[in-house]
Amino acid sequence: MVVPAQGLPARVRIHEVGPRDGLQNEKATVPTEVKAEFVRRLADAGLRTVEATSFVHPKWVPQLADAEQLFPLVRDLPVALPVLVPNERGLERALSLDARRVAVFASATESFAKANLNRTVDEALAMFEPVVRRAKDAGVHVRGYLSMCFGDPWEGSVPVHQVVRVCRALLDMGCDELSLGDTIGVATPGHVQELLASLNEQRVPTSALGVHFHDTYGQALANTLAALQHGVTTVDASAGGLGGCPYARSATGNLATEDLVWMLQGLGIDTGVDLGRLTATSVWMAEQLGRPSPSRTLRALSHKDQ
Repeated sequence: MVVPAQGLPARVRIHEVGPRDGLQNEKATVPTEVKAEFVRRLADAGLRTVEATSFVHPKWVPQLADAEQLFPLVRDLPVALPVLVPNERGLERALSLDARRVAVFASATESFAKANLNRTVDEALAMFEPVVRRAKDAGVHVRGYLSMCFGDPWEGSVPVHQVVRVCRALLDMGCDELSLGDTIGVATPGHVQELLASLNEQRVPTSALGVHFHDTYGQALANTLAALQHGVTTVDASAGGLGGCPYARSATGNLATEDLVWMLQGLGIDTGVDLGRLTATSVWMAEQLGRPSPSRTLRALSHKDQ
C-alpha cells in the first residue's frame, strides 16, 4: 500500500554497489562471466547506476583482479557503470577501457587512512588530487567516497567538523559528488541530520551528496529516511545485502537494495526499479555464492513465492 509522506523527494537514484563493494570481500573467486551477468541482470531490473568493479592492484583485492576482463563485457549497457580507482595507475587502466565514471576512496579518520591506504588523511588527499584532475580533464565524472563518517573502530566517534573538512577538500579538488559512508554501521538518524546540516553550512550542497549505510545495528533504513528528509536523493545499496565490514563483528553488510526499494515504493518515491526482477537477480546471485541473502525483503518475497 502506497502512502506518501510529506517532505520527501519524488525520485531517488539508487547507486548499486553489489558487483564491486558487495563481491570484493568474497573468499571464493566469482567467475568473471557470473559477475558480468550480475551487472546485466541489475541493469535489466531498472537500476541506472551499477558500480561494476575496481581497478585496484590484484594483490590487495584478489576478487576484483579481473577488472580488465570484466569491464569490456558490460561497458555497452545503457546504464552508468562507475569503477573505483585508487591512484593514477588505476585511473589509467580505467580510461584505457573507456570508463566514463570513476570513484576515489578517502577516509575521514587517520586510523582508517593508515590501515586502508597506508597514508595520513592529507597524504591520501594529495594522492587523489592528480587523479581527480586528470579524470576531469578527460571529461569523466568523479565520485568521492568518504569512509568512517560516523564512527571508527579505532578512534570511536568521529567529530562532525573532521568529516566536513575532508568533504570540502574532495569537492574543492573537483569531485562531482560525495558518498558519506557509515562504514561500521554505527550512525543514528540524529547524527545523520547533524552531519548533513553541518555540510550545508560549509557550502557543501545536498545535491552533491549520497549516503552509504551499513546495517550492522539495524539502522540503515532509518538513517536513509533521515537523509531523504534532508533532501538527499542518491542512496547506495547492494543487491541482496551483499558485502560487509571486516572491522566490525556481526556487521551485516550494506543496506540491501530490496529493502530500500520496498520502503521507497511504499512512500510513493520513484526509483525505476522492478522489485520482482531485482529479487530474482539477488536470489540467483545467492545461489551462485551458495548461501542465503540477509535481505529481509528478499526473504519475505522469496518465501511468498514458494
